[in-house]
Amino acid sequence: MTNLFEKAGLEASDQTQEGGAYDGAARPLADQLRPSHLSDVVGQDHLVGADGTLTRMLQSGSLGCLVLWGPPGTGKTTVARLLADGTDLHFEQISAIFSGVAELKKVFEAARLRRRTGKTTLLFVDEIHRFNRAQQDSFLPVMEDGTVVLVGATTENPSFELNAALLSRSQVLTFKSLDEAAIEQLLARAEEAQGQSLPLDEVAREALIRMADGDGRSSLTLAQEVWRSAHEGEVFSADQLGAILQRRAPIYDKSKDGHYNLISALHKSIRGSDPDASLYYLCRMLDAGEDPMFLLRRMTVIASEDIGLADPNALLQANAARQAYELVGMPEAMYALAQCVIYLATAPKSNAAKMAYIAAMRVAKKGGSLSPPKHILNAPTKLMANEGYGDGYLYDHDQPDAFSGQDYFPQDLGRQSFYEPVERGFERDLRKRLDYWSRLRMERNQ
Repeated sequence: MTNLFEKAGLEASDQTQEGGAYDGAARPLADQLRPSHLSDVVGQDHLVGADGTLTRMLQSGSLGCLVLWGPPGTGKTTVARLLADGTDLHFEQISAIFSGVAELKKVFEAARLRRRTGKTTLLFVDEIHRFNRAQQDSFLPVMEDGTVVLVGATTENPSFELNAALLSRSQVLTFKSLDEAAIEQLLARAEEAQGQSLPLDEVAREALIRMADGDGRSSLTLAQEVWRSAHEGEVFSADQLGAILQRRAPIYDKSKDGHYNLISALHKSIRGSDPDASLYYLCRMLDAGEDPMFLLRRMTVIASEDIGLADPNALLQANAARQAYELVGMPEAMYALAQCVIYLATAPKSNAAKMAYIAAMRVAKKGGSLSPPKHILNAPTKLMANEGYGDGYLYDHDQPDAFSGQDYFPQDLGRQSFYEPVERGFERDLRKRLDYWSRLRMERNQ
C-alpha cells in the first residue's frame, strides 16, 4: 500500500511555472495546488492528522464506504482521490448533477468487470444528495457485495438527504469550514508556488481571508484574481481589494475570532433579554454579509436552549422566520429575522428542558440496556402475554383525572426526576401540573 503519510509538500511540477510569476494561461491556482498527499490537506486534522479518522483507517489497510459532509472548498473531492491512491483502488468519479440511471448502470457494470480481475473500485459521487431515493437505493447491492467502495460527498445534512439504508452502510465524516489559519496556510503555499507575495497590505490580506468564508478553493481563486489585477509594485488596500474583486469584505472586527465573537454576543444578548443589543449584533452580522441561515439556525437553538417551555411559541417563531427567509429571500426577510430576535429576547427564559435532557442522557448512558417494566410492554403474541407483557397496565383515560400514577421506569433503575420547571412564563403552569400529578401518584401507590 502506498504510504501517504511519509511525504509532505506539493509536487514540484505543480508548484512552479516558468519565471515563477503567475501565468494567466495556466490552470486555475486551486487546481495547481491541489494536495498530492493527505498530509497536505489543511483544516481537517481530525480526519487526516496523525491521529485522524482517515489516517487510522488507511493504516489499518481497510477502507469502508464513506459520506464526506461539509461546506464547499473544504477538501472533500481531494480527500476522495487521495484515498484511492492510498488504498490502491481504481478511482471513478461521477456527479449526481449530471449522471442518471443509465450512467450508473455503466459504472456498476465496469466495476463488476474490474473486480473479476481483482481490482476494487472507489466510486466517488459528488453531490450525492442530488440523487433521488430510488437512485440512492441502486448503490446498495454493489456496496454490499464489495463491488465498489462508495465515497459520497455532500454539502447537505446526510440525515435529511440520504436514505437510511445507504447511511447505515456508510461512515459519515464531517469536514469543517476552514478557519483563518488554514486559509492563511493556503495563501502561503500559493505565494511560494508563484514566487511572489500577494500585493496586499495587512488589512487587505485579512479582508481577503474573510471573503473566502472558510472555502479554500475560493481563497485561491480570489488570490489569483488579485495577481491578475496588480501592476508591478502595486499594493492594494482593503477598499481597493473590494473594488477589484467586486466583493465587500465583512466588517467584523479584525481579530481572528470576530465572527464567533459576534454570534456569541448575539446569543448572550438574547439570553440576557436585551432586544436592543440583540438587534445591534444581528445588524452587525447581516451588514458584514453573514449567511442569514446561519443566524436562523442559532435562533432555533436559542429558542430551545434558553427559552424552552417558558414560551413554547419561541420555537415556532424561529421556524416561521426560517420559512419566511426561504420564501421571500433577502433583503425583505431581514424584517422576519428582526422580529424573531425581538421575540426571543423579550420571551421568558428557561433552560429547564436543556438541563432535563442532559440529566436524562447521563442516566440513560449509565443505566445501559435496562428493560422497561412488563406492564407497559405490548403483547402481540400469546407467548409474550404468557410472559406477563402488558399484564396490569392501567389505561390512563379510564382512570380518575385521566391519570393512573403507574411507574414507567425500569424496575432496576427506580423513579427518576429530570425536568424541573422554573417559575417563569408557561412553565409556571407546568410546575403546577407536575406537582398535582406527583400528589396523585403518591396517593395511588400507597
